[in-house]
Amino acid sequence: MTKALDGIRVLDMTHVQSGPSATQLLGWLGADVVKVEAPTGDITRKQLRDLPDVDSLYFTMLNCNKRSITLNTKSPRGKEILTELIRRSDVLVENFGPGAVDRMGFTWEKIQEINPRVVYASIKGFGEGPYTGFKAYEVVAQAMGGSMSTTGFEDGPPLATGAQIGDSGTGVHAVAGILAALYQRESTGRGQRVNVAMQHAVLNLCRVKLRDQQRLAHGPLAEYPNDDFGSEVPRSGNASGGGQPGWAVKCAPGGPNDYVYVIVQPVGWKPLTELLGRPELAEDPEWASPEVRLPKLDKMFQLIEEWSSTLPKWEVLGLLNAHNIPCGPILSTQEIIEDASLAANEMVVEVQHPERGSFTTVGSPLKLSDSPVDVVSSPLLGEHNTEVYVGELGLADEELSLLKTDGVI
Repeated sequence: MTKALDGIRVLDMTHVQSGPSATQLLGWLGADVVKVEAPTGDITRKQLRDLPDVDSLYFTMLNCNKRSITLNTKSPRGKEILTELIRRSDVLVENFGPGAVDRMGFTWEKIQEINPRVVYASIKGFGEGPYTGFKAYEVVAQAMGGSMSTTGFEDGPPLATGAQIGDSGTGVHAVAGILAALYQRESTGRGQRVNVAMQHAVLNLCRVKLRDQQRLAHGPLAEYPNDDFGSEVPRSGNASGGGQPGWAVKCAPGGPNDYVYVIVQPVGWKPLTELLGRPELAEDPEWASPEVRLPKLDKMFQLIEEWSSTLPKWEVLGLLNAHNIPCGPILSTQEIIEDASLAANEMVVEVQHPERGSFTTVGSPLKLSDSPVDVVSSPLLGEHNTEVYVGELGLADEELSLLKTDGVI
C-alpha cells in the first residue's frame, strides 16, 4: 500500500528534538527522510546513554524511519554535494541557530535558485525581534510562551510541564506548515519558506490562558479555585479553568500516581452524590446547581476525595465510568509503557535496532486509513552514505573513499 507522502524527499538537517520530531512524523507519513549529519553525528546519539557505545534512546526514539548520511557542509566539496541534495529534494528542514544556514552560503534566495520547488522549513526559538538571538531550550520556550506562569499551584513557583510542548510541540506545528506548503505547491508550482518559533508554538498551545487574561478585565474567574485575583491569570493547580470544573483526587493506597482526574458536569452531580453516599446533596440548594458549587470547588473535591481515597484508582475509574462521569486515572510512565491498549493501538511499539537490539518507542499518533505506519529503526551514523552518494547522486566508489579520507563525509 502506498503512503501519503510517497515520492516526497525530505532533506533533514535537524538535530536534538524539535527538528527530528518533525521529520520523523514526515517519515511516518511515507516521505523519504534523508538525515544529514556532521561526520561526528547528531549530538543526541551520545547523550543520556543507557548502553555504552550504542546510539542513545534519545536519538533512536526521535529518528525512526529515516536514512542517515554524513557530510561536512563547511568544506567546499561538502557544499557542492549539499547543493545537489537540495536540487533533488522536496523539503529542507533545519533547526540550527539563527543565521547558521545563511552563513554556510545557503540563503533562502540561493536555495530558491538551486530548487524553486523546495519547501524550506526552519524551526527557531523565537521570531524576529529582541529575542531572536536568544538560545532556546524546551523549558525556555515554556517560560516565554505562557506555560510556566500558569502551571503549578497558587502558593508555589512556576513549573514546567513534562510534555515537550516547546520541542516536539513545535515539531508538530512545523509539519502542519510543511504539508500546507506542499499542498500549495500543487497550484503554484513553487516552494516557500516555513518558519516556526518554539515560543510561538507554546503560546498557541496556551491560548486559553490568553482568553482568561482578557476575561480578568471583567472580574474574577469563577471557574478557578483561587481566592484572590490580580492582574494576571494565576496558577491554579489541577483546575481545568474551563466550563466544567475538574481536579485530581487521591486514591488508595496513596502512592505518587494514585489519583484520578474527575470532571463534574451538571448531569453528573446526582450520580456522583450517590457514589459519595451523600444523595441529599443532589437537592440541597447549597450544592444542587453549578452556580452554587463554583465558589466552593475545593470543598466539593474534598468530598469526592474522602470517598476516592478509600479505593484503588482503577476501581474509582470503573465506578465513575459506570455513571458516565468524565474521568481518567493518572498513568505513570511505567503504566503507560506496559499498557496493553496503547500497544494494541501501536502507540507503544517495539523496534529492532541493529546494535542495541529491541527498544520501546512511541508510535505514530496520526492514523490514516490509506497510509499505515510501520515504525522502523533509526539509522546508524552514515549508514546510507553509499546508497545515497553512489546509488543516487552517481559518485564513483573511488571518490566516496576519498571523501572519507578528506573528512568530507
